[in-house]
Amino acid sequence: MDNFTPVPALAGGVLIGLASVWLLAANGRIAGVSGILHGLVGAMSAQSPGDRLWRAAFVAGLIVAGFVWKAFVPGTPAAAVTLPYLVLAGILVGFGTRVGGGCTSGHGVCGLGRFSLRSLVAVAVFMLAGMAATYIVRHVL
Repeated sequence: MDNFTPVPALAGGVLIGLASVWLLAANGRIAGVSGILHGLVGAMSAQSPGDRLWRAAFVAGLIVAGFVWKAFVPGTPAAAVTLPYLVLAGILVGFGTRVGGGCTSGHGVCGLGRFSLRSLVAVAVFMLAGMAATYIVRHVL
């Protein structure tokens, strides 16, 4: 049970919830990472400079937060993943978000909070797929 960390998990969940409510209240936007990233890099000519700015700040915050956590929390393990795995993971996640009509953050954090039936189904599929993958990796392979 070394990985049981309820206080940091709760604090992180509260911060994610507050950030998603803030983004919705301030910009009228859903905090789905795939949609934010797509709006930043896809069809950039259609985006206003202000729209690109908040999207870039959001994505930069996601990236910088990992480095900040690593710097201030001693003993945080570094991810031991090679570049080909990162590229493959990025392609698979990108494909999955297009097929699923959004990512886990958009459906799980924001969609469920808005009582979206589509998001409820998507989250159920995400969870079942994650459980199946974990079972296969830990007990079959």
